[in-house]
Amino acid sequence: MASIALSSDPFASKTLPISSSSYCIQLGTSRISARALITGRIEQTHLRLSTELRRNQGFTLKASMGPPGLTEQLNNSKLDTLAEAEDECDIFNDLKDRFLSFKKNKYMKNPEQFESLAKAQEPKFMVIACADSRVCPSNVLGFQPGETFTIRNIANLVPPFVRGPTETNAALEFAVNTLQVENIFVIGHSCCGGIRALMSMQDDASASFIKNWVVIGKNARIKTEAAASNLSFDEQCSHCEKESINHSLLNLLTYPWIEQKVANGELMIHGGYYNFIDCSFEKWTLDYRGTKVDGNGRIATKNKAFWC
Repeated sequence: MASIALSSDPFASKTLPISSSSYCIQLGTSRISARALITGRIEQTHLRLSTELRRNQGFTLKASMGPPGLTEQLNNSKLDTLAEAEDECDIFNDLKDRFLSFKKNKYMKNPEQFESLAKAQEPKFMVIACADSRVCPSNVLGFQPGETFTIRNIANLVPPFVRGPTETNAALEFAVNTLQVENIFVIGHSCCGGIRALMSMQDDASASFIKNWVVIGKNARIKTEAAASNLSFDEQCSHCEKESINHSLLNLLTYPWIEQKVANGELMIHGGYYNFIDCSFEKWTLDYRGTKVDGNGRIATKNKAFWC
């Protein structure tokens, strides 16, 4: 170990060449040893080692005199933080594995398909579905990349044209006018929290983002209360889940560019209902000729199907 003696002046500043992997600094009667990680030059500026040593010793003494439970609490806190970091790491490791599986089993095996999708998209469907984590339309109906342009929101609602801009009608405009989809598919589902919020909403309740959104379906609630007033609240909610889908189909026809294409046979509007309690699916198509949009609205349907 190399040994280097410094000036007795505690404010001296010197640059010392170090040639070995360790060094020793000697100041007066104090001697401090350390390991240097790399060979280099060390700038020693304004050394006040004696004072700092006394301060550090005092701090160590005070820390050792703290309450005995403090150290245990700090250690537990560190363990909790490490556990949380490991949990997060596990979550993303799982997502990583899923992505790599997708890449290996789908992307790499269908290079022409994904090369085509990289250039443009030409989906046949525009899907409007609920944001509920249990009802992903691509998972339930097996939509593949490029097959559907999808917008998901609370309770799969379609606001009327006069309500003003939202992300839903922005997506509609792009899908219908730019992508020129041939089908709009509004898909609802069982046990919908958004519909339950609509059915339990009080007129004098304080405003919230959820209330301001689900109120779009108030006509569906009115029709449900008129037709199913003798049913339990849960049954009324189930009735309203389907009624709100038809209400959204009617709202689609309030968009001039949608109604025109539907009237010309260039665009079809469909409703769907996924019951994940018994894993069944209902599908129907709006019959434009028999549907009345004005007033309270009346929807006519055709091509009904039940899959179970």
